[in-house]
Amino acid sequence: MKRISEIKKQFPIFENSDVVYLDSAATSQKPKCVLEAMQKFYQTENANPYRGAYGLSVTATESYNKARKAVAKFINAKFAEEVIFTKNATESLNLIAYSYGLDNLKKGDEIVLSIMEHHSAIVPWQKVAKEKKATLKYLYIDKNFEIPAQAIEEKITDKTKVVCVLSVSNVLGAKNDLQKIIEKAHSVGAIVVVDLSQSVAHSQTDVQKLDADFAAFSAHKMYGPLGLGVLYGKRDLLDQMKPFLAGGDMIEFVYEQETTFAPLPNKFEAGTQNVAGAIGLEKAIDFINEIGLKNIEKHEKILAEYAYAKLSKLPFVEVYSSGKNLTSVLSFNIKKVHPHDVASFLDNKEICVRSGNHCAQPLLRFMGLDSTCRISFGIYNTKDDVDKLIVALKEIYAKFEKYIKD
Repeated sequence: MKRISEIKKQFPIFENSDVVYLDSAATSQKPKCVLEAMQKFYQTENANPYRGAYGLSVTATESYNKARKAVAKFINAKFAEEVIFTKNATESLNLIAYSYGLDNLKKGDEIVLSIMEHHSAIVPWQKVAKEKKATLKYLYIDKNFEIPAQAIEEKITDKTKVVCVLSVSNVLGAKNDLQKIIEKAHSVGAIVVVDLSQSVAHSQTDVQKLDADFAAFSAHKMYGPLGLGVLYGKRDLLDQMKPFLAGGDMIEFVYEQETTFAPLPNKFEAGTQNVAGAIGLEKAIDFINEIGLKNIEKHEKILAEYAYAKLSKLPFVEVYSSGKNLTSVLSFNIKKVHPHDVASFLDNKEICVRSGNHCAQPLLRFMGLDSTCRISFGIYNTKDDVDKLIVALKEIYAKFEKYIKD
């Protein structure tokens, strides 16, 4: 693997800035190859795909389809048409809830979610449960911030029709045992929706090996552009589902009183699509593959372990992790200091961290918290970034110490 300093030079945002960016879980920075590919499309190939018989439109169509194949290969989907482009992971998760959930759930059925889920998974299934008179059940975490195996066995029953679980918590960095959850769900005939947003750019994903029925993630968390998401679904399930949106290019024939729909993937891609975004995502995948996911995972694990060790030695800091199986995400608080104050102080030091509930209010409420500070790593981060954070946290505590003690 190239030196991190050389990799970091590929990101324009760092060229003339000393910013310490520790918020890749919210959105990662973008390398030159992604930005240049998107600019090239708009400058030399811009046209609407699927809609023209002229050269530019044909080129746009080819580029868009090539990007889809790159995503399918990256996650090892069996068929390229199992990859649906959306606006973001939120739209992907909504699509599953409404296009699958509303037509397949009935009164008395159960939907099981982990308490760690992002609001974009919880809220759609709440709406489906209310409309279909189904029941929501939650898998809670133990003192090690993990879902106990016993909970998986007890909560997923013959009444369970849908299980929705994220691969890695965007708050805790906790890694869920997807294989165990999926095997249990399938044993009772339930389908499984996996939110891969916090893992797809950090470790290898094989949806066939995982046997996930559906999966969702966003380009902007994997060095790609904002405004593009991915929905993966098994082809037989997607074929049976009704479209989520209706409009241009997702139709076969439209009559005055009736419409038939196009085959996959077009059925779920109504209207003009984000072609430049798809091209940018393809380049982001090339960027990740060039470095290697194993190298990325190893680098971020070293950083996480280093950060956990440093933070844990600060008596005024509470870290919300057991220190085991660390990923690229860590949450913490300075005791008796509001996370927003901490984040604002860090911003003055050009250190970017996330503060708030991280769109995971049920999890924080379960933990007895209102909000936390969160750091999350990308391939451009170093131990020096962590050291700067630790120095700044000590300065913050020194400023607040007398008020805390009083």
